[in-house]
Order: sequence, then C-alpha cells, then structure tokens
Amino acid sequence: MDHRNHSPVTYFIFEPLIDAPILKILFFLLVLTMYLMTMLGNLFIIMVILTSSVLQSPMYFFLQNLSFLEIGYTSTIIPKMLSNLLLEDMNISFSGCATQMYFFGSLGIAECCLLAAMSYDRYVAICQPLHYSAIMNRTSCLKISMFCWIIGAMVVLVPATLIFTLPFCGPNKINHFFCDLPPLLRLACTNTYTNEIIIFIITVVFIMLPFLLILISYIHILHAIFKMSSTTSRSKAFSTCSSHITVATLFYGSAVLTYLRPKSISSVKSDKALSFFYTVVCPMINPLIYSLRNQEVKDSLKKLIGIKAFLSRI
Repeated sequence: MDHRNHSPVTYFIFEPLIDAPILKILFFLLVLTMYLMTMLGNLFIIMVILTSSVLQSPMYFFLQNLSFLEIGYTSTIIPKMLSNLLLEDMNISFSGCATQMYFFGSLGIAECCLLAAMSYDRYVAICQPLHYSAIMNRTSCLKISMFCWIIGAMVVLVPATLIFTLPFCGPNKINHFFCDLPPLLRLACTNTYTNEIIIFIITVVFIMLPFLLILISYIHILHAIFKMSSTTSRSKAFSTCSSHITVATLFYGSAVLTYLRPKSISSVKSDKALSFFYTVVCPMINPLIYSLRNQEVKDSLKKLIGIKAFLSRI
C-alpha cells in the first residue's frame, strides 16, 4: 500500500467489545469482579507463602513469582479494558500501545519460562530426590527466576521493534481489546510478510520450547511415579504435580491456539475469546487451582486465617 499520501497514525482506537449499553455495564461488572478476584487471589497466595514456614521451598518460591507475573500482565490490559467499557475512552496513544504490548509480551514470555522451571523443579524432586537440595538451592532458584524475567524483557524487544517501526497510516482501529501482535500487524500499510515470519519463529521458540521442556519433564516424572511401589508415595507425587499440570495446560492451550493457529481457521471473534480466556479467566482461576488442589497451601491458609481471627478477638 502506498502510504506517502497518508498522515502517520499517532493513536489507535479499540473496536467496542459490546454495543448494547445494558450488556456493556453487565460485562464491565463481570470483568471488574474477575480482576479483583485475580488481584486478591494472587496477593493472598504471595502472603500465605511469605508467612508460612512450611511453604519455604523452591516450588512455592516459583509459585510466588508466577503470582507476581499474573498480577503484572493482567494489570497491563484489564484497567484499560474497564476504562473502554465504562468511559467509552476507546483511544490509546501510539506509545501507550507499544508500552502495553511490550509489558504484556515480556511478562507472558517470562511466564512460559517460569512454568518450564516449575516442571524442572518437580522433575528433580521426584526423579532425583537425593540431589534435590543441592540442585534446587536458593541461589539456583534466584538465578532461574531472574533468567525468566530477563529473557522475557529482552525477547519481546524484537517483535515490539519490528511492529512499531512499521508505517501505520490508517485505518487505526484495532479490532481487539488490547494491543496484541496479530491485530496490529493487520493495520500496517506495508507488506508485513518478513515481520510475520520473524515473529512466528520467536513465538514458536519461546512458547513451544518451554512447552517441550514441560512435556519431557513430565514424561520422566510419570515414569518415576509408576515405578514407585507405595500407593501413598504415588498419590503424594501426583498431588504435588496436578496443580502445575492444570495451570500449564490452560495457559499453553490458549496461547498455542491464539498465536500458532493457521490463519485459514482463525477469526477475529475466536481470537478475542481465546485472548479473554488467557488474560482474564486463567489468572483468576490459577490461585484457586493452587489453593484448592494443594494440601500444604490449604493447611497454611487455615493457620493464617486462624491467627487473624485470634488476633481480632484480642
């Protein structure tokens, strides 16, 4: 497309998610409730782990990091989404869109790496229990978590630079509820084939590689569990892995369907639905999964609530 006769885009406009005023208010209340549950749930997980001596292990250290990540990347999207629904302020500046996409992408990549680190932690705990304390010591855990955060921050610089150095000369309406890669590429007024290939390669590497590491870890874990002679040991091993498997399946399932689906079977409505699932629904239910399916977390939570109830009566 010839963009020489067009003014460069200085802001973008989000397409309305819902047009009917009553439905818009109801949807606003739904999203606000889910966002508050996400914040409270993840903050509660962080607080329980910080205050419990039982939960001072690598698995829960990584879970704390996961909660921080989910607070971060939902907060890059949902407040603006709520503003769009309530105030009908559908505009976002060019720099604001770039910032939103960068932080969402970097925190998302960091979560991919962190979920892989959590599966490695379970692999060492179950398959190499005698070496667990030596391999997964405090220094190792800090290095792994820092690597996850840094790799997310660095990797997303490439697609963000590739996209926001493209010419945008109109239209400037994003058919989505946040600044994501696919809808922004559609708005560029130039050929984006090279950019799409580079971004696709980056996406495959940093979504599928951690996923393969998780898959390999759990193949070894399942093999080790089935070799256990004690039913109690097998049950305990399964219980420590079930929460992580559930969270990883939900996260990777929706991410793969969103970013690695062929264009021929994708649509704007399905992209929005999948994006809503992994940006709003998953971060809300993850604290519930970890608290309801993990006996140690439940026990620590009961103790914390008991202490608070006791202090309130003093």
